[in-house]
Amino acid sequence: MPESKSKFLVPAISTAIVVAGGIAAFIYLKAPLGDSSSPLGSAKVVPANALMATYVNTDSQSWNKLQQFGTAQAQQLVAKSLQNITKDLLGDSNISYETDIKPWVGGVMIAVLPPTPTTPNQAQQESNILLVVGIKDKLNALNFANKLKEQKNLQIQESEYKGQKIIASKNKGRSTYTVVLNNTHILLAPEKQTVEKAIDTYKGEPSFASKEGASSILAKGVDVKNSLAQIYVPDYADMAKQLTALNPQARPLQPQTLAQLKQVKSLVAGVGVDDAGLRLKAVVNLDPQLNKFQYQSSPAKIVGQFPSDTFALVTGQNINRSWQTFLEQSKDYPEIKQGVEQTRGQLKQFVNLDLDKDIFSWMDSEFAFGAVKSSQGWLANVGFGGAMVFDTSDRKTAEATFTKLDDLAKKQSLNITQRNIGGRNITEWQIPQQGALVAHGWLDQDTVFLAIGGPVAEALTDNKGKTLDKNDTFTSVTGSLQKPNGGYFYLDMDNTSSLITRFATAGQPLPPDASAILASIRGLGVTVNSPDKSTSQMEMLLALKPSSK
Repeated sequence: MPESKSKFLVPAISTAIVVAGGIAAFIYLKAPLGDSSSPLGSAKVVPANALMATYVNTDSQSWNKLQQFGTAQAQQLVAKSLQNITKDLLGDSNISYETDIKPWVGGVMIAVLPPTPTTPNQAQQESNILLVVGIKDKLNALNFANKLKEQKNLQIQESEYKGQKIIASKNKGRSTYTVVLNNTHILLAPEKQTVEKAIDTYKGEPSFASKEGASSILAKGVDVKNSLAQIYVPDYADMAKQLTALNPQARPLQPQTLAQLKQVKSLVAGVGVDDAGLRLKAVVNLDPQLNKFQYQSSPAKIVGQFPSDTFALVTGQNINRSWQTFLEQSKDYPEIKQGVEQTRGQLKQFVNLDLDKDIFSWMDSEFAFGAVKSSQGWLANVGFGGAMVFDTSDRKTAEATFTKLDDLAKKQSLNITQRNIGGRNITEWQIPQQGALVAHGWLDQDTVFLAIGGPVAEALTDNKGKTLDKNDTFTSVTGSLQKPNGGYFYLDMDNTSSLITRFATAGQPLPPDASAILASIRGLGVTVNSPDKSTSQMEMLLALKPSSK
């Protein structure tokens, strides 16, 4: 892809607005401002064939909300990054984003369109970007345009298309085509055909706002406070197919894969900032006739089985049902089906385990996988251990499976011992002079666990009331996520950061920039909900620490 196009997105939001002379007269037209500062208003001038669109809110009130979070070093880092971006955008001009551009910009929509033909018989295998910049203040926009006349090194050519003036500007080898529409929006693109297509839309051709699947998600959006950006994908399968075709190294999507993608009709996502931190929400609209996954909400009671030192956790419901759905869908993929059969055969041959019956059949209720901080025994070398906890309605089959695992461990010369912890009988696989490598047992009549490391087993069976569901970080990160839900992904960033330092950097301190960012994050929480078979909702919270200023 030519450099002038591959680098279009970053500079175009402001540099491409830097068009010369004639734009001033067009901005100050007699027409009213209209709907220039909303996703729906911007989408009305985006061609209907757009694959997706992102609307960036330029309201300073929303972005300023971020200043209540983070260490002083992190805030300085963000400020420096923004300054560098602005410098790259505006180059050596005397234009300031804060004083010259920010007062009149009313939001930016970035639309991705299918490639435009470069010749009658050849498709342009490049992304096709259209920017729609809202004008919220005519006078400030006019002042900005007048200031542009003073800029050097800017080559200008003007042409007309269906009564609209197209201004082609070229700066340092980078071309941008610009149109001012009805005094409400500025259109910008690296391809002339793209702005011409947008003019056609303005003149009455179908728009992204009226496209089936797009109109509803544009109207509803996603409910996040202080929205920073919203993403709209009206036809997920078509977008995936066309974007894959743009990558010459990617293989075309198989019919089976495309059929799977068609389960998703459309999606909308938004990110905003509230009192807890950065929050992302996504709503996926599914085809209920094609959707094979049967959602189940999780009671999340299993969280209370984990000790408070658990710093990473994944919970969910009914692994067996998910396995059955996977098997059904894999029938259309010979290579996956073959892999499953090979796994079944190897498990049966080498460890005498039936993959379906011994492994998955009894995992029919809530489950959780967790990483638990520990500095005892051989875990002191790594700093943590792991645990898997399962609720089951089939204790008999689960016990038979663990008996087979114990027999396998004996054949590997491990010592199988029994001991009582907190009134519970626990089976341990011990390594001489190092303690338990693995331990398993029952926490109650229906809940079984498998722990990596004896200290983790002790923390699970005798937690002394200090459980994860009462941990301040866990409750602050997950407490505001939607309920009911299908389970959680949780990460305590303070404990995770120490492990990153310990292993990823071989004990050396993290770079100051990375350390400052990580020190500003309290944790990460993600959950998924499905109120009906045609809708799936995801929510993610990047919980941030209050400003240390």
